[in-house]
Amino acid sequence: MKSAKSRVGRRAVLAGIGGALAAPAIVSAVSAQSGSYPNKPIRYINPFPAGGATDTLSRIFCAKMQELSGQQWIVENKGGSGGNVGMDALAQSPADGYTLGLGGIASHAIAPTLYAKLPFKVPDDFTFVSMMWQLPNMLVVNLDLPAKTVAELIELLRKNPGKYSYASAGNGTTLHLSGELFKVMAKVDMIHVPYRGAAPAMQDLLAGQVNMIFDNIPGALAQVRAGKVRALGVTSEKRTPVVPDVPAIAETLPGFDINSWTTLTGPAKLPPDVVARLSELSKKALESEDLKAKFLDLAATAIWRSPADTLAFRNAEEARLAPIIKASGARVD
Repeated sequence: MKSAKSRVGRRAVLAGIGGALAAPAIVSAVSAQSGSYPNKPIRYINPFPAGGATDTLSRIFCAKMQELSGQQWIVENKGGSGGNVGMDALAQSPADGYTLGLGGIASHAIAPTLYAKLPFKVPDDFTFVSMMWQLPNMLVVNLDLPAKTVAELIELLRKNPGKYSYASAGNGTTLHLSGELFKVMAKVDMIHVPYRGAAPAMQDLLAGQVNMIFDNIPGALAQVRAGKVRALGVTSEKRTPVVPDVPAIAETLPGFDINSWTTLTGPAKLPPDVVARLSELSKKALESEDLKAKFLDLAATAIWRSPADTLAFRNAEEARLAPIIKASGARVD
C-alpha cells in the first residue's frame, strides 16, 4: 500500500501536468483582452446584401483594418428586415471582439421608433466603437416617368395620388425614411415597396416594376452615368461634389436633409481594452488619406468619433428622427 506521502506527491505531479495543459487556453483567453488583440480573424457582419453601397464601403474599411491589425477581417452579408436580422445576430454574438458589424441609422436610430417590436434593445444590446461614414441618398426615377426635376415630380404626384411607387432597401432604412420624409414635406401620396436590400430594389426600378428610389449614391451612380435612370436630387442639405450637377432636394423643399451614417458596432459588454484597441485602429483607418479618397469617390465622408461620442450621436439621432417617423405614419407591427 502506498504511503500518504507518495499519494500526495502523485496528486501534485498530476495537478502540475493539468495546469500545464490548461495554460495555453488561459493565455489565449487573456490575450484576447490584452495588447495582443486581435490575434485571430475578425467576423464583420454587414446587415445588408452584397452589391449595395454598404457592402462596397464595408469592404474598403475592412481591408484597411486588416492591413492595420495584421488579422483577416471577413465580411459576412446577413440582410433582411432593414438590417435588423444582421444586428440581431450581432447582439447575440460572444462579446470577445471577434464578431463586429455595421450598425447605423437604420437599425440603431430609426428602428426603435419604426418597429413595435425588435429582437434586440438599442442601445443596451450593443457596444458602439466608432463612427465610420456618412452618405447622402439620391432620388432617381425610371426613364419612363415624365418628371425631370423635383418640382415636376411633386406636381405629378399631387395630380396622381397613390399611383406611383418608390422602392427601398427595406423598412426602416434611410431609403425608406427619405421617401416618407419626402411624402410629408411635399404633401404627396406614393406607394412604398420594400426590398431585401438596395441592389434588388434597383433591379426592379430598371425593369420598370417601381417608379423611383432614394438610393445610396454609390448604388445609383453607375446606373445614372449609364443613362439607365434619371437623377433628380440628393438628400443632403447641400449638393455633393461627386454629382455637382444634381441639385439638393432641399433647393425645392427647404429643410429636407437626411443622410445615411454607420458605426463600427459590437455586442454589449465588449472588454474596455478591446474597445480601446478597436477605436485606435478605426481612427488610423478612417483618417488615412487612401481610405478617405476611396470613400469620397463613392460620395461617402469618412468619420471617426470616440466610443462615447458615437453613442451620444446615436442617441441624438434617434431623438431627432422619432418625430419624423411618427409624422409619416410609418409603423411596422
